[in-house]
Amino acid sequence: MASPTPTTPSGQNSTRRILLASLAGTAIEFFDFYIYATASVLVFPKLFFPTSDTTAATLQSLATFALAFFARPIGSALFGHFGDRFGRKATLVAALLTMGLSTVAIGFLPTYSSIGKLAPILLALCRLGQGLGLGGEWGGAVLLATENAPSGKRAWYGMFPQLGAPVGFICSGIIFLLLSVFLSNEQFISFGWRLPFIASSALVFVGLYVRLKITETPAFLATQAENKQVEVPVLSVVTHHFKALVLGTLIAVATFVLFYLLTVFCLSWGTTHLGYSRNQFLILQMIGVVFLQRLFLILLT
Repeated sequence: MASPTPTTPSGQNSTRRILLASLAGTAIEFFDFYIYATASVLVFPKLFFPTSDTTAATLQSLATFALAFFARPIGSALFGHFGDRFGRKATLVAALLTMGLSTVAIGFLPTYSSIGKLAPILLALCRLGQGLGLGGEWGGAVLLATENAPSGKRAWYGMFPQLGAPVGFICSGIIFLLLSVFLSNEQFISFGWRLPFIASSALVFVGLYVRLKITETPAFLATQAENKQVEVPVLSVVTHHFKALVLGTLIAVATFVLFYLLTVFCLSWGTTHLGYSRNQFLILQMIGVVFLQRLFLILLT
């Protein structure tokens, strides 16, 4: 029999609100992150790097995709610093806005045929903004969940922000699949690819609504009341937790290298060299991600 949900004193966050805020925020941010990944394979080589041959254009497009991975640690350190100084809520809202504005801007970018070399430069800048936003979002969302968790349930609460990644990936795959079904290839290349980026503005408003409803975490309020805030949090991590930092980084790198090889690179290879249609490979990827998450749950239990 499941234990009853603990009552929440007035002014504190309810369990449902915290889990929804942490899951919704990461799902929206990863949706924004992954629609860029899909577009960087299917669209951007043609529209932003058309002067190169097909292989070079794809590599240049994937290079802009990779920029976010350099920006994410910076975003994590930057938003983490201000999160420790001014609170989790404000920085999570700022991270969501950073990602959202960068994503919507991509949807309105002029292409190479309109402004020449400035087009890929602006695309790269927007991608850096996405990386900064996601870097600040993920760590902050985990803190939001775990710092509101009751005793003995921090790992369970901390699971919900991680679910945002597969939810965002599946939603991005679905929307590109629908666009491929209902639009011709010419329509998709002309304007269809812009729709997910522009539509993400609605998701950002939903995320902001949920985030603005939460209150600050008890752990942060206690630290603030006791004046125990660290001046430079990232320096404290490097100094006092260097081994854990290195191990965590290596584990994350190994995980993401495999994941993005199987999603971004394989999407490019499958639709250009193996003869799969865009629709077929998007469906295969979504099925694969569902079973990947199932495998993770089996390993965890």
